Amino acid sequence: MNSSAAIELVNITKTFGSVIANKNVSLTVNKGEILSILGENGSGKTTLMNMISGIYFPDDGKIFIDGEEVVISSPHDAFKYKIGMIHQHFKLVDIFTATENIILGNEDGGKYNPKKAVEKVREICELYGFEIDPTKKIYNMAVSEKQTVEIIKVLYRGADILILDEPTAVLTPQETEKLFNILRKMRDAGKAIIIITHKLNEVLELSDKVAVLRKGEYIGTVNTSETNESELTEMMVGKKISLNIERSTPIDPEDRLIVDGIDCKNREGVKLLDNVSFTARSGEILGIAGIAGSGQRELLEAIAGLQHLETGKILYNNPKTGNTDDLKDKTPLQIRELGVRLSFVPEDRLGMGLVGNMDIAENMMLRSYRKGKSLFLERKSPRDLAEHIISDLEVITPGVTTPVRRLSGGNIQKVLVGREIASAPTVLMAAYPVRGLDINSSYTIYNLLNQQKEKGVAVIFVGEDLDVLTELCDRIMVICGGKITGIVDGRTTTKEEIGLLMTNSHGGENSEQN
Repeated sequence: MNSSAAIELVNITKTFGSVIANKNVSLTVNKGEILSILGENGSGKTTLMNMISGIYFPDDGKIFIDGEEVVISSPHDAFKYKIGMIHQHFKLVDIFTATENIILGNEDGGKYNPKKAVEKVREICELYGFEIDPTKKIYNMAVSEKQTVEIIKVLYRGADILILDEPTAVLTPQETEKLFNILRKMRDAGKAIIIITHKLNEVLELSDKVAVLRKGEYIGTVNTSETNESELTEMMVGKKISLNIERSTPIDPEDRLIVDGIDCKNREGVKLLDNVSFTARSGEILGIAGIAGSGQRELLEAIAGLQHLETGKILYNNPKTGNTDDLKDKTPLQIRELGVRLSFVPEDRLGMGLVGNMDIAENMMLRSYRKGKSLFLERKSPRDLAEHIISDLEVITPGVTTPVRRLSGGNIQKVLVGREIASAPTVLMAAYPVRGLDINSSYTIYNLLNQQKEKGVAVIFVGEDLDVLTELCDRIMVICGGKITGIVDGRTTTKEEIGLLMTNSHGGENSEQN
């Protein structure tokens, strides 16, 4: 065994029924090293990490920690071997403080001493450069602070091997750079760090080595300094693909959707949207950037007729009739009856977008079932559409009659995006349409959005990858705390400028820039 190895996997295999998730995977992560794991959706990355962290147990193969063979049959075992996983979705108790969350469930055999616990948390913060108040309640924290608590939680338990799942998905560029500096300090202190991410630019910036999985099998590990995006993508997909986003110049753009001073409150009377105004134009992609929970979802739901508005107008210039209609407070059905073709790819794809127990063809029918002229619905057209989407977007499924809930998250997303685009909208709103998708599938979606733009559709794209926003969008609108803090030119802006606007809750100075 490698004396410098923190963890070694030897011929790890895991199956679920007839599905092979991992097949004879062998890889090594050394002490004082950051390893990124790449692979397409369904390549087995998450399954492999779940076996290291004790959530799954391998069917075959061996795991070695510090050169000794171990059995990890539960998360408790993983903690025992100093393995800690930081999940993308945080597992924190909102009404507890940072320290209370960090020590929750910690079995150190001693009596709980709040003062000593706070002191130990502060020592960890000083050692690695974390910025956190140990006495602050979780419900008062920003997303980046919550992530910090999750990382400190595993360090408090003595973790020497850390696994981070999409750690930058909800961070600004400034917060991402702070996180990277902390991870480098942890690496320099001898920690072994494993990163799961789809962002190739971050892989190349942060990691020392990159391991690639394809269809459950280990393809190889390369030194980051000796590779590039194209080579890594070819390793993941098995063939060369283009990673270029061809952004065309808008031709004769027209104001299609005018949002004027809208306000929206939740049931407790707290403002979710505050005096929001902007214009979406035909033949243009308008990007929306913001920290998670800043009002992006509520804004798109308001336009789609799913949120009640206190004040303001949402004006739609109908290209067919030449009329201007106010969509405020109209139901989704009323909006459709006006001839407004808003296609909405929601953030919660199964909760709002698709019905999990229905098959793919039946989910296609959800867009058109009201057109049925008899008791019996026409199924051929939805089935044809389903087969078309499966073929064009390379949806991995046994067939069109497969229930959507049996598909992977990435394939569910493809079905949803494909269905919405197929409805031939004049305004297409897409909230995080590539979330959870591998890079090949993501670029397929970007190209589809560009095709819609070139057909004269007004595209509103909510994204979390600022590199993509600046490459794809013609204009980028930034929202923070329910307010528009700026609208910038996608061709000339920088990630740093957008990042500053994402944390500026005052806003108003750049409410509209052409």
